[in-house]
Amino acid sequence: MIAFEDLPAGRIIPLGEVTVDRDDMLDFAKKFDPQPFHLDEQAGKNSIFGGLSASGWYTASLWMRAWVDAVLGDSTSQGSPGGRELSWLTPVYPGDTLTFAAEVLSARLSKKRPELGLVEFEGTARRGDEVAFRLVATGMFTARG
Repeated sequence: MIAFEDLPAGRIIPLGEVTVDRDDMLDFAKKFDPQPFHLDEQAGKNSIFGGLSASGWYTASLWMRAWVDAVLGDSTSQGSPGGRELSWLTPVYPGDTLTFAAEVLSARLSKKRPELGLVEFEGTARRGDEVAFRLVATGMFTARG
C-alpha cells in the first residue's frame, strides 16, 4: 500500500498509457462537453483544432483513471484539497496514444494533523515528446508512522 512516506519530492511515477478510443471520446463529449468540434468531424476540421478533438475534460479523466489505477486505488489517500494549475496544451485526437506520469514536486506533513501528508504533484499526459495535458494538484495521504 502506498503511503505518504512512499511519495518523496522528485519521485516520478509512470502511470501507463492509453490509446484514445473514438467512440468513448464521443460518448464523453455528448454527456459532458457537447461542443461541435468534440462531436462532429466537419466541425472539428473547420475549427482551430483541424479535426475531431477530445474534450480536455476527457483527457483529464483518462489521466485521473490512470492515477487511481497506479496509485490511489492501493494507497492511504484521503482525497485532495484541489490544485492550482490545469492546462490542455495541444489537442488530443482519436487514435492518439497518451503516456501518463506523475512527479512529486513536494511532500510535507501537516502541522495541524501530523499523521496526514500533503503531496503536491505534477500530472502529465504526453503524446510522444509533446505534453498534451498538465495539472498541478495536491493529494492527502496518511503516514504509516
